[in-house]
Amino acid sequence: MKMHVGVNVTDLEKSIGFYTKVFNSEPVKIKPDYAKFLLDDPGLNFTLNLKDAVSGNQVGHFGFQVENQEEVLQHKDRLVKLGFFSREEMDVTCCYATQDKFWVTDPDGNEWEFFYTKGDVETMATHSTCCVMNRLHLTGQ
Repeated sequence: MKMHVGVNVTDLEKSIGFYTKVFNSEPVKIKPDYAKFLLDDPGLNFTLNLKDAVSGNQVGHFGFQVENQEEVLQHKDRLVKLGFFSREEMDVTCCYATQDKFWVTDPDGNEWEFFYTKGDVETMATHSTCCVMNRLHLTGQ
């Protein structure tokens, strides 16, 4: 079983470039108004659908939960080397958990969080900008 996410985009070529780098994988299908990525880890059928206009973050945000802080930092380092600006949030309280994370934003404003959950807590947030929209922007694209 794979989860399916379809994202509307305004610039297919730019979005393919972004997601190829974020997923570290090439699309399996590209058409003039469509691209498809099939990922095994995580199990994801992810499609890009070209539209005339898109208002970013229609769903809040997307994310990848990883096993430890080292994985968070490995993904951050990889994406920074590929030209993405990312904002790190280490040891923050967010969504009733203590987490280490960073964020990147796609060309249409959809945010992606890479995070490790250290443990559960009884409060929603402390000093974190927990799940706030539009906190990071892609640079150099």
